[in-house]
Amino acid sequence: MIISKSSKLSRGKGTAMGLMTAALLFTLPCASPAADAAPAPIYQVSARYPLEGAGKWDFISLDTVRNRLFITRGDRVDVMNAATGEFVGTIADTAGVHGVAFAQELKIGFTSNGKTDSVTVFDLDTLKPLRTVKVSGANPDALLYHEATQHLYTFNGKTANVSVIDTQTFEVVRTIEVGGKPELPATDGRRLFVNLEDKSAIAVIDMASGKVTANWRLTDCGNPTGLAFDANQARLFSVCDNQKMIVTSAKTGKQVAVVPIGLGPDGAVYDEATKTIFTSNGKDGTVTVVQQKDADHYQVVATVATEKGAKTLAYDASSQRLYLPTVVADKFTVVVVSPK
Repeated sequence: MIISKSSKLSRGKGTAMGLMTAALLFTLPCASPAADAAPAPIYQVSARYPLEGAGKWDFISLDTVRNRLFITRGDRVDVMNAATGEFVGTIADTAGVHGVAFAQELKIGFTSNGKTDSVTVFDLDTLKPLRTVKVSGANPDALLYHEATQHLYTFNGKTANVSVIDTQTFEVVRTIEVGGKPELPATDGRRLFVNLEDKSAIAVIDMASGKVTANWRLTDCGNPTGLAFDANQARLFSVCDNQKMIVTSAKTGKQVAVVPIGLGPDGAVYDEATKTIFTSNGKDGTVTVVQQKDADHYQVVATVATEKGAKTLAYDASSQRLYLPTVVADKFTVVVVSPK
């Protein structure tokens, strides 16, 4: 049963909605009700960080070691201090940039450059570009760095495949065909999970063999993009164009819950400490805050008004702050959402 009051935007593009209490979902009719979890904090917009220019944008990433935000801006990546919003610097010549990933033990970062089918490797301290690596596909989008193997995975939207780059040799060591347009990934250390946007499915990849071992259908999910992961309870959270978040068991592929969210989501994060999932909904300019009651039960506890177009997000678990890029009154802005 769903009781709701809540309502993919092309990246780079709601009326403001106030805080709303929304939905309670019972997913297993035979199950007894779950015990209430501790209440989630109340969130609000606490700051707005302006940056020069407007234009396109995509993902935003947080370097938790240096407390820096990396905001992809179409032909460059702008970097700012996450605590103050102070401009730090720019990584230039990243045409069609989508995402940023970090290899903290190597002190390097990576950008996915969609228009040049390449990855820029840069120094995390100085932001200086070090080299460019060609991927084995077209339009690299999301990135995932796996520290145990020191492999970088690029998810290539136009060729439905994944490139695996060895960050010691900076060579592509494997190409994995996934059978659909890959969007956001997650990993449990042994397997990769990735939403297939045009197939409404999750592809499961064995990282050792580089083989797709399963393809889990996301029933009643339109164009899944953002993906969050609860490693302890093995739950995947896929956000969908049709205002739904699908919860899937990462052990069995079984769909265990459907939660109503906002319109035009492109990002999702899970906070283990508070058992909370956040989805960034660009078309209506909101963040949906979902409380996890147990592995199979979820409650929407708030809808926080942000700004139209704020569809991707980064999360700082230490401060419980969310960062969402968008354009406000023709000014590029990072909207900061935090507990009251």
